[in-house]
Amino acid sequence: MKSPPIPATPPGGVEGALSPAAAAALLEEAADLLVVYLDFPAALRTCERAARSLSAGGLAGERAGAFLEVKCSLCVVGIQALAEMDRWREALAWVLQYYQAPEKLPPKVLELCLLLYSKMKDPGAVLGAARAWLRDPDNQGLPEWPALAELHLQRVLLPLGHVSEAEELVGSAAFSEQQRLDALQAICTARHQQRHRPTGSEEHQQLNQEGTSRKLLSLLALLRRLWASVLSHFASLPFKKSLLATLVLCLLLVRFDPANPSSLPSLYRLAQLFHRLREALLSPLHQPPIFD
Repeated sequence: MKSPPIPATPPGGVEGALSPAAAAALLEEAADLLVVYLDFPAALRTCERAARSLSAGGLAGERAGAFLEVKCSLCVVGIQALAEMDRWREALAWVLQYYQAPEKLPPKVLELCLLLYSKMKDPGAVLGAARAWLRDPDNQGLPEWPALAELHLQRVLLPLGHVSEAEELVGSAAFSEQQRLDALQAICTARHQQRHRPTGSEEHQQLNQEGTSRKLLSLLALLRRLWASVLSHFASLPFKKSLLATLVLCLLLVRFDPANPSSLPSLYRLAQLFHRLREALLSPLHQPPIFD
């Protein structure tokens, strides 16, 4: 594999204004470091150097549009580098230092943040930024707004349980007919899940029942092992003692209802009784004498 490229120094210094060629060169260098050389820290540093220079320059006209596109692409590469280094939690704060406010984020950058945080099961981290961006009047006229509103609804609002806010968004969003139907169906499903979600007391009761069932199964398994052990030694006992022990065991088992949780202490004492019985049967006092 080829060695990573030597970082390019833009004319006028790192923090000075970049020419379009220098900005494009830094973007290409960062992309190579990310994709070809898998040098994620170096790719992030290159993006930071270029983004700082682009943020410092006050440009206007067509040149400003070209620089904004390069800056957006640098932020996309930087977010990917952070994700590769398992530093994805820093992504939103990292891009905001170059755009100052969430509503100023480019649509591509916001989309990537929505996808990243929702995939990592942390949609709440991007909730405020997405709200600010979608409510900004300047952004509502962008062609990307409906797609980002739908993504925000599906990946952030509904997973967080903000069903009412999702309904308000559908009512105000410039969705297509298919987008509106998909959103309403997702909202209906989320509301149904909310209504049938068990309450805290029900969940606590279910956990208690599961714990009781596990204890019961453990006790029954212990009883089966002890019963098998006792049976293996009944043959060495006199017939009357064997019959009496069998009768007592049957009476004990018939009187207890295993399905009733209140019987668990009795079953546990029964298991202890069998355990002591097995120890008694295996003690040296019950072993046949050995004659020389």
